[in-house]
Amino acid sequence: MNFKEIKELIEILDQSSLTEINIEDKGNVINLKKEKETEIITPQISQQPVQQSVAPAETPATLPSASTDVTTTSNDSDAKTINAPMVGTFYKSPSPEESAYVQVGDTVANDTTVCILEAMKLFNEIQAEVTGEITEILVEDGQMVEYGQPLFKVK
Repeated sequence: MNFKEIKELIEILDQSSLTEINIEDKGNVINLKKEKETEIITPQISQQPVQQSVAPAETPATLPSASTDVTTTSNDSDAKTINAPMVGTFYKSPSPEESAYVQVGDTVANDTTVCILEAMKLFNEIQAEVTGEITEILVEDGQMVEYGQPLFKVK
């Protein structure tokens, strides 16, 4: 077969519904395969429904913490808080298999990593920015937090 005949076979394959042509001619074997056209599908990720389904389940757990926070604040006039620098999901450890960055009773310095906040699939390590002892963890692992929301109490 010459180049012109091969080119014609390619055009026939391209215009037909066939996906493959195999030809043997004078000891020469020609295999032509049409690759499937791949459609690019862009997944649409919506965090809104996930947040809505998680928030109601965690709201009852959050309410007692809020009332405890008010009571403890009146008792501890020298207590400081570590607040969320952004909106995101709070994680107390780098992965579910690892232990928490800090626990109640741990001493922290300004540069101690205390948690991770996930925002838009980016994991941001949060530093204590205060020195002292963790007296209370105010949020649950996996909970959505707002900008400025207290995360830890430090004495």
